[in-house]
Amino acid sequence: MSSQASKHCEWCLKKAEKELEECRKQKKKLRHRGLRKIEPNQKLALQHIDKARHYLKALQLLRKEDFSDIAISMGFYSLYHCLLSIATKFGYESKNQTCTIALIESLQEEGKISLKPEIIEYMKYEEEQNNHDDSVIELREDYTYGVDLKVKNKDQLEMIENLCKDLLDTTANIMHR
Repeated sequence: MSSQASKHCEWCLKKAEKELEECRKQKKKLRHRGLRKIEPNQKLALQHIDKARHYLKALQLLRKEDFSDIAISMGFYSLYHCLLSIATKFGYESKNQTCTIALIESLQEEGKISLKPEIIEYMKYEEEQNNHDDSVIELREDYTYGVDLKVKNKDQLEMIENLCKDLLDTTANIMHR
């Protein structure tokens, strides 16, 4: 039986192929907003980890200088680049956040990776979550597009930073298996 995550991955793969085919027909630059199977690429996967570390460092600097609203985004992208690293290691290119999360969930269900479930849940939109807390993706949107200059709940920023560190360690371990 296919899980919801694996069904979402199938949809994402079809979406990307359809969009790429449309680009070919129109002789446009090849672009998609889905999931595409590629050759696993360890070098690119490690570059995503470097980018995740870069974003974590930016989060820490922004937090120290009291730019907590912008730090939220850096935390999201640090976490997201870890997920992109894992996707790349397993031979996928993702250009869609929900497709990336579905792929990670599917890899987890297949036993190919082992991430703390709360990390995956925290990356989802509220309506996709089991616990219905603010997700990091929603916090990023709220603080990027909203007008607040400070994060209201300092504990959230601390938690995001800790999740980034944890996911970076876990992702690095996945890369070296």
